[in-house]
Amino acid sequence: MTNTGRREGDEVAELYIHQRAASVTRPVMELRGFARVGLKPGEKKTLQFRLTPQDLQMLNRDMHEVVEPGLFDIMVGPSSDQTSSVPLQVVAP
Repeated sequence: MTNTGRREGDEVAELYIHQRAASVTRPVMELRGFARVGLKPGEKKTLQFRLTPQDLQMLNRDMHEVVEPGLFDIMVGPSSDQTSSVPLQVVAP
């Protein structure tokens, strides 16, 4: 993220996931992390988010927490309607 303005400011980066196909219906976007960053004029910062298996878990039909294999979209942006996305393939062990 970069502050292109003349004043100090804060920006929030939000991390969402979406599993494209699952055995139960999942939300279109699930918030899994966020970070508020202060930026001075002209300052640029790179953020890192760490996803764990727990971040990809869901409750299956039997109400057990599981991570199902499949394709996830990992989305990051300043809000839910302004994200960039990358795919993540989860394979069965």
